[in-house]
Amino acid sequence: MSGWLTELRWSPYIVGAGIGILSWLTWLISSRPIGCSTTFSRLAGMLEHLLRGERALARPYYEDVKPIVDWQMLLVIGIVIGAAASALLSGDAQGRWVPAAWESAFGRGVGARLISACLGGILLGFGARWAGGCTSGHGISGTMQLSVASWMSAIGFFVGGIAVAQLLFRTLS
Repeated sequence: MSGWLTELRWSPYIVGAGIGILSWLTWLISSRPIGCSTTFSRLAGMLEHLLRGERALARPYYEDVKPIVDWQMLLVIGIVIGAAASALLSGDAQGRWVPAAWESAFGRGVGARLISACLGGILLGFGARWAGGCTSGHGISGTMQLSVASWMSAIGFFVGGIAVAQLLFRTLS
């Protein structure tokens, strides 16, 4: 199979335009911005509901963020499926638990990699909830609305990402 679906890297201009169109359609259909981090809060509520029953739903947080399957959850599922399909179609899929850059700096140990990935995910989730949105909520939807808070968040994402990359790549060198 050949064509643009099998390309390893797509044009950032075409992808950016696609994200813009998706954002516009999201507003048109649901009157809500694109965002993903609330999905993980909803999933946590569903898990807690399974474990604790109705008591979990009595929490004030879950009165506002109802643990339901909504379009954002379907968006997150679509992102995972789309990423997997893209990696498979482009031939870039790799069954590696430890990326090469991590391996060269910290070794092949899966345990340390999983702990750091879980800790990073927890910190990202906490930060997204604290900031009132994630990179897609603030970085895509909020900046398109010219929200000052979203622009500040997006700047913080970049500054934080650059700082962590510098720290890691100095460690890796």
